[in-house]
Amino acid sequence: MFGIIDCNNFYASCERAFNPSLNDRPIVVLSNNDGCVIARSNEAKALGIEMGCPAFQIATYMKSCGVVPFSSNYTLYGDMSERVVAAIASMVHHYEVYSIDECFIDLSGYEAFTPDPYEYAYMIQQRVRRWTGIPVSIGIAPTKTLAKVANRRAKKNPLYGGLYMINSPGEIKKALDGFDIADLWGIGRQYVKKLKAMGCEDALHFSQQSEAWVAKNMTVQGLRLLKELNGQPCYDLELVPDRKKAMCTAKSFGELTTSKEVVSEALANYAANCGRKLRKEGSIANLLTVFLHTNQHRTQDKQYYGIKTIHLPKATSYTPELVAYALKALGLIWQQGYNYKKVGCIVSGLQPEEHRQAQLFSEIAWEKEQKAMEALDQINSWYGKDKLRVAAQGYERKWKMNQERLSPCYTTRWSDLITAKC
Repeated sequence: MFGIIDCNNFYASCERAFNPSLNDRPIVVLSNNDGCVIARSNEAKALGIEMGCPAFQIATYMKSCGVVPFSSNYTLYGDMSERVVAAIASMVHHYEVYSIDECFIDLSGYEAFTPDPYEYAYMIQQRVRRWTGIPVSIGIAPTKTLAKVANRRAKKNPLYGGLYMINSPGEIKKALDGFDIADLWGIGRQYVKKLKAMGCEDALHFSQQSEAWVAKNMTVQGLRLLKELNGQPCYDLELVPDRKKAMCTAKSFGELTTSKEVVSEALANYAANCGRKLRKEGSIANLLTVFLHTNQHRTQDKQYYGIKTIHLPKATSYTPELVAYALKALGLIWQQGYNYKKVGCIVSGLQPEEHRQAQLFSEIAWEKEQKAMEALDQINSWYGKDKLRVAAQGYERKWKMNQERLSPCYTTRWSDLITAKC
């Protein structure tokens, strides 16, 4: 049996975990620069606030309804996600972190805790809530796809208490009856349109099609989906995450800028961040891409989009080298006289560090670079991100995002720790 654990309204729940006065109040979390709504509590959804809605358009409405807006606090959300996973890992042997707020689990071995898998899931649910303060919903089923279906039912119907289990052919039929195929895990929009045009209105109807029909009209993924919906597992847990094929750091500026110095400083920080990510994953990059553009929504401004890819002389994760080539690429695409909104850095052509091609005359330099980066990462882990940095990263940070409604980093910053008054 598989389970999928999904944190309810995760970003809003993280804010509530440290501020109980927010319970039952409508909450929205905004994107970079407090631009658009990217997360909503159930109360905010009930008010009709849509995902992706620009914050300035509904500012008056939110204020009149008592909606509490927050800037995205990804440091807090990422740390809380790790704490949720730690709580899950304390009770299961095998799990797959699917996203920041979702985790697949293998329920085998539940007999060590209780003879009932449903009760086992309830115990996990309660432990996560007790350890982190985050409410979760759990779907249980013979396959990962059916577990996603069960999880959706657990979240949509309060009567289930955040738990739903599918463990028989009758339960499968009941769960799929009326379940929109657009909500099925792993099915794309084009196939949804195609299936509905062919008369498949819900998941039950699709699950009753023959394998020959599905193989003819869909890819092998469609055939696997059909088998999964009929209780035949086709997907195992991915216990070891796949290596990333590329990494990107790109954020919009807090305000438009025409200054090359400001853009260069931002880009140097983004390139350094890519280097840190590479080292954390044990990867090195062969290609570095820099892009720069204006705000396409400001039609009164001249528009520009520039992009440049550089093939690095050797695959690397060495921050000074990445920063140097990023700034070189910026120099090649820079155009004076534009109001720039965003710059970004992408590293690609990734390969495991241990597969690096040795070079006769650069091995000593490579060893020195590795030791320097180990020292850099260790110092920053002790004293805080970017306490030690290359000079090009600067300190003024005029390009920093607008985060006027940012909550404290309760779990990762000493100055933000909650203090109890007697």
